[in-house]
Amino acid sequence: MIDLMASAAAAANPNQTEQEHHDSLQSHFQPNVSAEEIEQVFHLKRAQPLLQVFTALFHGGFDGVLVRLLVLRELAADTASSVFTRPDINVKLAYLLPESLETVLLRLRSNQLLAWDAQQGVYRVTPMARNVLSAIDGLLSLGQSQDEAEMGFLLSQVAGAQAVGGVSVEQLQHLLGRLMDLTEEFSDAIASGSEFRLRTAQAKWNMACDWVEKGSEIILAITADENADAATHKAAQAIGRAQSMLLNMQGMFSRALNQIERQRVHLGQSGLSTTDIKRWLLQHEDLAQLADGAIDQPVMPLFSTPAEMIDVAETELLSERASGVIQGGLPVGQDAPTTINDAPAMQLELDDWLARLADFADLSKLPGLDSPRTVPIQDALLPATFAVASYRASMLPLLGDASEASLQGATAKLARLPVSFTPTDAMIQLPDLHVAAMSIASLSLDLESGPLDE
Repeated sequence: MIDLMASAAAAANPNQTEQEHHDSLQSHFQPNVSAEEIEQVFHLKRAQPLLQVFTALFHGGFDGVLVRLLVLRELAADTASSVFTRPDINVKLAYLLPESLETVLLRLRSNQLLAWDAQQGVYRVTPMARNVLSAIDGLLSLGQSQDEAEMGFLLSQVAGAQAVGGVSVEQLQHLLGRLMDLTEEFSDAIASGSEFRLRTAQAKWNMACDWVEKGSEIILAITADENADAATHKAAQAIGRAQSMLLNMQGMFSRALNQIERQRVHLGQSGLSTTDIKRWLLQHEDLAQLADGAIDQPVMPLFSTPAEMIDVAETELLSERASGVIQGGLPVGQDAPTTINDAPAMQLELDDWLARLADFADLSKLPGLDSPRTVPIQDALLPATFAVASYRASMLPLLGDASEASLQGATAKLARLPVSFTPTDAMIQLPDLHVAAMSIASLSLDLESGPLDE
């Protein structure tokens, strides 16, 4: 009764209901986008009666959906008569409670799944309800079959639409999308290098190829149809290319499996391989049960790795050499050769560079303290060879470096000098035999840092 009153109220004021529906739909979109401007929204709103039928069937919990489909399928399956009185329905569905049956019949009748003839007092299953049940039954029957590729339903929809001359671009796009998904799935399986994953993917590929062969004639008929529009032709051609790509994966599967076959490890002369053992282990749900009663005491494994093998070989080699030395006696002692270390030359050069900078930074040697003492960089680095001048220049960025000054050593002393290095991007030509040009820079005495830290 409440549902009938609500339906009457909605019919009495259709403009208000339509406005409320538009407002609720618009709330899901961006403020600057109108829902009416979306093409798919137009197509879906045009199919509103059919979508409301699916809403009436599948809204709510699974148990309620199951009961509605049960009642509708029972009534549609009776072909002895096209009309049903309420006593006939009560007898046919006597296993349902009267209250539940009344609720389901009211819902189906209010959503145009059952038609009520008030003059004759009978129910009829509407054509829309039969179409919906046919689509659901087709999907259920294909879902129960061994269609691991999940292409049967999509291809059947395309084939049925082509038979009646009503194939749509959307149906072809669904089939194309599934073909692309399968191609990507098979490519991932080949790239994984797993034999078991490859075997599973190859079985699925074989089933997909069976559907491809069945669908090739349909796609050929669509492309040869002169009445089909450009979008349909384009989608059919894309499906053809996707099918060719799918069929060409046979060689990829074969090469991957042959590669695994060459790398397979056999256990001695038994003929068993690691693949056979893995397949046998996968057949057991609980691998821990295989060890029951098989191990009486802890296993003490002994491993022979390349490191241990090298140690043994080295020991044997040294033992042979030692035995030869004992027989021939100890060798005569010799003085160690004298070597000259070149490292002090660089240290002397650094000490000399530090002494020159320390003289420059020594405040006691300055004639006056009216202004900071500044010297061009070429006067500080030259005269010297190019190598020595380059070495001195590489030390200049350390002046004033706090992190380096906190350390110990010659470079730390250099960093603690109260001297500032100021470089520029310009160059200056020099009348020197070793250095032709140098960046314009200067060294200045930093009076704020205080006297030199001895």
